[in-house]
Amino acid sequence: MRSLLYDSLIYYTSPRFRTQFANVSAGSPPSPPPLNRSFSGRITCQSMSCSSETPSPTLRTVTISYYELKDKDADLSLKIEEGFGPNGLGILSVTNVPDFPSLRRNLLCLSVRLAALPEDVKKELEDPQSRYNFGWSHGKEQLESGKPDHLKGSFYANPLLDVPTNDASLIQRYASYCGANIWPQDALPELEVAFKALGKLIFDVGLLVAYHCDRYVSRGMKTQKDEGLEQILLRSRCQKGRLLYYFPAQLSNHEEDGDSVSSWCGWHSDHGSLTGLTCGMFKRNGVEISCPDSAAGLYIRTRSGEIVKAIFGEDEIAYQIGETTEILSQGYLCATPHCVRAPKGKEASGVDRSTFALFMQPDWDERLNFPEDVHIHKELITPNGSLTFGEYSEMLFDKYYHKKT
Repeated sequence: MRSLLYDSLIYYTSPRFRTQFANVSAGSPPSPPPLNRSFSGRITCQSMSCSSETPSPTLRTVTISYYELKDKDADLSLKIEEGFGPNGLGILSVTNVPDFPSLRRNLLCLSVRLAALPEDVKKELEDPQSRYNFGWSHGKEQLESGKPDHLKGSFYANPLLDVPTNDASLIQRYASYCGANIWPQDALPELEVAFKALGKLIFDVGLLVAYHCDRYVSRGMKTQKDEGLEQILLRSRCQKGRLLYYFPAQLSNHEEDGDSVSSWCGWHSDHGSLTGLTCGMFKRNGVEISCPDSAAGLYIRTRSGEIVKAIFGEDEIAYQIGETTEILSQGYLCATPHCVRAPKGKEASGVDRSTFALFMQPDWDERLNFPEDVHIHKELITPNGSLTFGEYSEMLFDKYYHKKT
């Protein structure tokens, strides 16, 4: 089946339009962002809207072939800069990844079965101690308005390590990362196998992306070998996968959001290092369909403040830069706020959506050294200060989830 995202390609997918967001020459070393540059586009969980009367431009992600990515001698700086650099959209996609299409389908098709499990079974899969960052989560997040998010359910697990640590003090302090996976071994045993297979593949390809990101950043700043993104991710025990199921939309579901572009997932920037994600799968009554609304999908706020729709194919893995990488790369690689718009209209009634994201992030004890000019979460971070990733994450979880009691 053809990807729903290809159906909405318009003039704005052309390279001529995209150059206004990637106007730094990749033929020369990247320049750091000026100190007085506006960072207003990267404040997490902003209130933004987009009227359906003025459709947003649609941009095709920068693409890199898996076979290009595997070549460690290839110079991919131009594409890395166009996708992740100070004037990029903070996203690129990888094509032709072996086995990805089947692994994607295997896992996404299980999301509706997971969501349909009896409530008492799903309750057993919840983990309040980790702020619902392991196992099943529904209605626990607070985004934008501060209201609980009941539009989607999530299942979280570390696809690489079932038990990241046995240290009881660490498990208590950093329960969101150090806890053990919770699998529905009796109710849905195939979930564990499919989740781990897709998560491991996205992680392995993400390491290749990280390697080329390090080569790009090294042209503008000096880093030690063990300080690069690739090595940080390799030694981390904190990788976290998230299987998402957006419940079937009803005609009245999103009336209160009006024309809000963030009607299915609120505006946010990922706080980790690198996020790998799949194209969403839409179904009605268990039958896969194309998206019934061309305006639905992933939206990104550009550096200039414009809201654009980003598209990539169902057989591609997309990668987005997180805030931690922006901090450690001193702005050479940049995160962008993004959200998901739900399909609207009569044809969208009864349509659900499944997708998967892998949050690749530093270990809980990886130290983050913040610059003098802090533009991200200024209320939490001290200029020239230092926090471990675990400490930084707990502060953010306090902000967006219920605080620990």
